Amino acid sequence: MPFFKITQIRSAIGLPKKTTGVLKALGLRKRMATVFHPVSPQVAGQIMAIKELVAVSEVEQALTKSEMRANRRPDPGYYIETPASEAFDARI
Repeated sequence: MPFFKITQIRSAIGLPKKTTGVLKALGLRKRMATVFHPVSPQVAGQIMAIKELVAVSEVEQALTKSEMRANRRPDPGYYIETPASEAFDARI
């Protein structure tokens, strides 16, 4: 089942209450917040009402907050092939 990945890019400050209401209905409260909703005509209509404020993509599965946080974590820059204790034991 596909999902819409909706990220709020622009602020709703100074916009009509109808627009801010659509953002609240989708669960978006601040910039760069991301929510997932199943693909449906109702959600697509809400997205069309705020299309200037959000970035939308279609994904196969919704991610949890911890999974999204793990995806943002940078690569450590190095990899441990064998722990030091195993390398030391091999030389003896």
